[in-house]
Parts: sequence; structure tokens; C-alpha cells
Amino acid sequence: MAASPTSTIHSGPGAGSESTASGVPARGSDFAELMRRVKAAGLLQRRPGYYAAKIAVTGGLLAATWTGFILIGDSWWQLAVAGLLAFVFTQVGFLGHDAGHRQIFRSKRANYLVGLLHGNLAIGLSYGWWVDKHNRHHAHPNTEDKDPDIDIGALAFTAGQARAKRSRVTRFIARHQRYLFFPLLLLEAVQLHMSSIQALAGRGLRHRIWETLMLGLHGASYVTVVLLVLSPLKAAVFILVQQALFGLYLGCSFAPNHKGMPMLAADDQSDFLRRQVLTARNVRGNWLVDFALGGLNYQIEHHLFPSMPRPNLRHAQPIIAQFCRQHGLSYSQTTLWRSYAQALHHLHQVGRPLRATPAG
Repeated sequence: MAASPTSTIHSGPGAGSESTASGVPARGSDFAELMRRVKAAGLLQRRPGYYAAKIAVTGGLLAATWTGFILIGDSWWQLAVAGLLAFVFTQVGFLGHDAGHRQIFRSKRANYLVGLLHGNLAIGLSYGWWVDKHNRHHAHPNTEDKDPDIDIGALAFTAGQARAKRSRVTRFIARHQRYLFFPLLLLEAVQLHMSSIQALAGRGLRHRIWETLMLGLHGASYVTVVLLVLSPLKAAVFILVQQALFGLYLGCSFAPNHKGMPMLAADDQSDFLRRQVLTARNVRGNWLVDFALGGLNYQIEHHLFPSMPRPNLRHAQPIIAQFCRQHGLSYSQTTLWRSYAQALHHLHQVGRPLRATPAG
């Protein structure tokens, strides 16, 4: 049941027979069998010790980085601190991601508190807005008109999206997006901050007062500290570099997961197991890759079991890979650099219709 990286999957007869009308896997489905194996291995159990240590170390690194920023003072060496802070911000974001999937605590309230502190207060991104967006992605990965992660105005992930571009700027970007993808990631943090503010300005976000308070506290503290320590020019350059590298690291962490994998039609009826496995890609590596990507390199395992604690994902991998082989499912896994190459190739291919027509 493998598909080419740029193909669109259309369901055949009975493709959705393993799920109930509510989308919950049926009792006798393939996924239910896989769930039993994973549960028997104890891989859905919480890891409080791991997360206590992870939060303490990451929080300590964040505090140490800001302390170093203050001690260094008004110096261009602060650009090195900007790079380190971008790295730490992303690591903090990974913990917010885990909280959003309830990997840390069983309690929804406890996970929300961790997410609010790590997202809104620590790095300035709305946790509530992001969780809603990310849950929609998990429900419909790589699905046209349903996955918000492939509904990005500046990029095209299908030939249809490329042809739908109307302005000269967006058509130019889609035409050359293979080369512009990574440069555009430098703006990712800015886009996330803007989306967070827009979400808080609306009325659909739960706990909007707390979210706004924490986000405002982050913004005020961040700008105040930077302006108190640095001259206006250095402060502007510091913020620009820090936010650009933050966005680049975030984007580079998420890009290998689905970009260049099969796209699903909006009316796709594939069952849960196949929808999650066939649209995701794992990144092969060692402990350093696990750390750098926040466990997102086990994307197939994560999409099948979103609430599985991060340190358990690598233990689930051989179980799930074997299960996929037994059921004839394509299990995609490659190196980090190869995953980027596949993503860029896909972006280049879908932009072909625009390159075949005169610019303008």
C-alpha cells in the first residue's frame, strides 16, 4: 500500500471499514491489535521522573542563558547568546508540545498549566491556539482542506495549491519554493507570534484572559530586558537574530515529518492506522537526533500514539515497524538530510505548473 512521495491517496472500497463513524478505531481493527501490543509493553505509562528532570534542566538552561545575557552586557557577543536562546526556546517549545498531547500528566489541567508556562510565558506563543491547530493536523495529516499545516499562504504543497496562487509574490515563491523554503523559515517565529496575537484578539479561545496575561508578560519582560542591557541598534539586531534562528530551528524540526509524504484527498476514507503511517516519515539517528528534534523524529509512533511519553517512542519503534511489515504497510524512515532533500524535491515538483507558464 505504499505510495510515491508526491502522490495523492484516494481510498478504495472498504478503506474506512476499520473505524467507527466517530473516527474511533473499531474493536477488532488492525490498530486495536497494535494498541494491545503497545500497552502490553507498558509504553503508554507516564514518565514523571523523566519529565521532572527535563523541565528542571530546560528551565535552568533558560534562566542561565538570560543571566549570561545580563552579565555580558552591551556587546556584539550577544549575538552568540541570541543563537543559544533560540535553541533553548525551541527546547522549551518541545515541552509545550508534549504537554499539549498530555504526555506529561494524566490531568488535563496540569498539562495545560505546563503548556501555558512554557508556551505563553517562556517563549511567547499561545498554547491554546497552537493545541487547537496541532490537534487538527493530527486528525487529518497531509489532507487537503483539513490539515492546517499544509494551508500556508506562502507555500504550495500540492499542484492545485500552486495553480491557485494569484498574486505575483505568492506565485514567485511557489515557483521557486525549493530554494526559498529554508530562508522563509527565518520568518516562522514572527508568523507564530502574529497568529497567537490574532487568536487572543478573537473570542473562540478558552482561558483567553490567562493566555493574554502570560503572553503580555512575556513580551513586556523580553523587550524590557533587551532594551535595558543593549543599545537600540544592538537590541534590534539581537531580537532579529534570536527570533529568526528560533523560527529556523522550529521549522527544521517539523519539516522532516510530513513534507514530501503522500497527500490525502479531502474526501479520503482511509482508516486511522493507514492515514497516520502513510503520511509520516521517521528520521533515523542516535540520541543526539532524539534530543535535537525533541522526539519528533519518531513521527510515525507519535502520530499513532500522541499521548505516549517522549522517551517511550524509541522503544515503541521496533514494535510498530514490525507490525507495519506484517500488514504490508510502508514504513518510511530515512536520515535527517535525506528527509530535507525529499521535502525540497516535493516542493519543487508541485511548483512545476507555475514554472511551465510565463511569469506575471
